Amino acid sequence: MKTAIHARLPIRARLRAHPLFPAATLALTLPLACAPPADEPDQGVEVSHTEVADGIYQLNAGSHNAFLVDTDGGVVAFDPISVEAAAGLAVAIRSAAPGKPLAAIVYSHSDADHATGASVLQQAFEGDAPIIAQERALPIITAGGDPNLPPPDLTFADNLTLRFGGRAIELHYLGPSHTDNLLVAFVPDQRVLFAVDFVSNDRVGYRDLPGWHFDELYVALDRLMEIPFETVVFGHGAVGDRSTIDRQLAYYADLRDAVQEAIDQGLTEEEAMEQVRLDDYAHWGQYEAWFPMNVGAVYRWLAGAST
Repeated sequence: MKTAIHARLPIRARLRAHPLFPAATLALTLPLACAPPADEPDQGVEVSHTEVADGIYQLNAGSHNAFLVDTDGGVVAFDPISVEAAAGLAVAIRSAAPGKPLAAIVYSHSDADHATGASVLQQAFEGDAPIIAQERALPIITAGGDPNLPPPDLTFADNLTLRFGGRAIELHYLGPSHTDNLLVAFVPDQRVLFAVDFVSNDRVGYRDLPGWHFDELYVALDRLMEIPFETVVFGHGAVGDRSTIDRQLAYYADLRDAVQEAIDQGLTEEEAMEQVRLDDYAHWGQYEAWFPMNVGAVYRWLAGAST
């Protein structure tokens, strides 16, 4: 009879040390690019919006979330998601911030299931709101050549602070994680964070963690906790808080340690996928479907690193 492998180890002390955020941060003031939206577009998919703090919204379109920050200088929209969703997002933005122009669009990263649809938002607001992304997203998006996923107009390397009407929105690049160009957004006056794909609310990682940069992931998770957020809007799922992220850090550390134990015991990847269990997380979303694939992905990383 096969024996399940369990692990539950401390997390914070096990994450690697790293430098603090660079002291210099670029402050940017952009002119308003777009007028208030024209006639209501065809929504395409059902989009709802929830105010999570003063002037800060989670916009939900099916399994994906977008993020909206309302300022005196206009609204900043994060992740149009898709052509169909973006049409609905324009309607939701009008409802959340009636009469406000679209000041900017920010891509959390280059993946098409989050970044597609910016041109629909721009057209809905009758203008060319600048698109902002981390600099490594630009060549990926440009090479894709998708007219529904236009390349960013402005990129940055490490940190960028946007200021519209006196409200600051910080963009932080924590290093490679889910992709090599994933940023997080932080609104300091309400201590709200927007984080996509490399963390979520009590859900295991997506399938076999495709494209993940494991060597840097644990550093990025640790750096995330240096940001003084209290509330988190995720790219998928319900809103969380700092304790939500603490649980995610614990999950990925426990996953790594359990898989390393399986390797040390001489298990193959297939055996590890069958036998490794983390019962503390068995109630999490997609555990039964995706957890074995998480195990396989981490096994391949650790086995490769040890050869």
